[in-house]
Amino acid sequence: MKDGVNGVALGVFIFFFLAVTVVGFLAARWRASENADSLDEWGLGGRSFGTWITWFLLGGDLYTAYTFVAVPAAIYATGAAGFFAVPYTILVYPLIFTFLPRLWSVSHKHGYVTTSDFVRGRFGSKGLSLAVAITGILATMPYIALQLVGIQAVLDVMGVGGGENTNWFIKDLPLLIAFGVLAAYTYSSGLRAPALIAFVKDTLIYIVIAVAIIYIPMKLGGFDEIFAKAGEAFSQKNPATGQPRGALASGEKQQWAYGTLALGSALALFMYPHSITATLSSRSREVIRRNTTILPLYSLMLGLLALLGFMAIAAGVTVENGQLAIPQLFEDMFPDWFAGVAFAAIGIGALVPAAIMSIAAANLFTRNIYKDFLRPNATPEEETKISKLVSLLVKVGALIFVLGMDKTVAINFQLLGGVWILQTFPALVGGLFTRWFHRWALLAGWAVGMIYGTWKAYDTPSATQKHFGNTADIPGIGEIGYIGFTAIALNVLVTVVLTVVLRAVKAPDGIDETTAADYKADAGDPGVQVDLPPATAGSPGGH
Repeated sequence: MKDGVNGVALGVFIFFFLAVTVVGFLAARWRASENADSLDEWGLGGRSFGTWITWFLLGGDLYTAYTFVAVPAAIYATGAAGFFAVPYTILVYPLIFTFLPRLWSVSHKHGYVTTSDFVRGRFGSKGLSLAVAITGILATMPYIALQLVGIQAVLDVMGVGGGENTNWFIKDLPLLIAFGVLAAYTYSSGLRAPALIAFVKDTLIYIVIAVAIIYIPMKLGGFDEIFAKAGEAFSQKNPATGQPRGALASGEKQQWAYGTLALGSALALFMYPHSITATLSSRSREVIRRNTTILPLYSLMLGLLALLGFMAIAAGVTVENGQLAIPQLFEDMFPDWFAGVAFAAIGIGALVPAAIMSIAAANLFTRNIYKDFLRPNATPEEETKISKLVSLLVKVGALIFVLGMDKTVAINFQLLGGVWILQTFPALVGGLFTRWFHRWALLAGWAVGMIYGTWKAYDTPSATQKHFGNTADIPGIGEIGYIGFTAIALNVLVTVVLTVVLRAVKAPDGIDETTAADYKADAGDPGVQVDLPPATAGSPGGH
């Protein structure tokens, strides 16, 4: 580890950070319509993004600074078990191909901005809609916090802010500045800011990965040498547990945990509010279908990214906090100027998803808590104003979370958020294909899944804490599996059983405001609420 501040790397980092800040503020004028005071405009970019803008936005949304830092860090710490992120991103795309176009169609037909809007309209239940909204906000908060953790990891490696014993204000000042910039341009430009910045972010990431996967193995003696050193390191026993540190290939005992974690994560990924926000910003059903076929390119990148964990071991990187392993690898292996490019890729990779996440959480609060329960007659202008303010509060909450808690706690809460958001799957995806599920049964199933998942996670130790692990015994099977997978299984079981009972006693249904044709509607169909800005023709990101 180099002593002091890496001035060259910091200079390059600041250059890119300032560049995307300018882009973020200028985005307010990009493809703007005359009516900017609506959630469609501020929170969904006018629902006007074409194939490539949507692709970069979704990629910037899903492949975050946390992904860049944490996936190879998991490989660095445990070996093959950390690769679960690669198959789950492969599983997710055929899955979303079946339901995202339907969600886009019905949302554009009725002007839905959030998943809770759809649930309320489909099942006629504000209670179920509220449950989905609260779950989305709770699951998103620690996710935003982890983006700030990613920025802080890069700053620590560059020597900015000092060590753990430095005055708290000096140590956290760079993070406070980054937070202030993020909050300002998100408030000003809404979803258009991360949409534009995503171009820069993804370009930098692809360049860094392409260089790293060639340059670093050349310096380390090739992949044979890398895997040999990694295998040797993983075979050494951990003094605390008496077990090997990890393995190059998962053993038979880890197969259930690996498989259920990958499948459960795939089911959960597009339940997150920010994933849906990016999806609904596109301008046609066909844009969504195209994106589900080209988004797997990011999975290729993720597979290469994961290999950096093995490279960090072979390079002799030693860090107390595993989240610093990859930034430290870049610091040690790259020339200072290119290390700055890599750090900028991670930093910008935090700004894009953090902006989208805060917008998505704010939209949920505004549409499904504020308007549904506090101000039913709120005007579009009032909705937009409230959503802007709440987006600031969400980021403040995430910042407090990061500054007030140990970073490993933030990671564990993000994993718990995955368990939570998975419990909205039956209401959202089930509702897109059938209305057989009863609204009260869905609410009861959600409650059972949330309670079981939270209790079981709290009762299970993680690698760094006494609580909030993500794998435990699967009841009735005797295998170790993902807690969220067991929770969603209980959720579905309760929902199905109670639906049968409630149908038998003829419990009242809510009013379904959708029709079968709504789920196949496209832009330009009569009644579809799509307000394209005048500058759409000939704009970037078209078909």
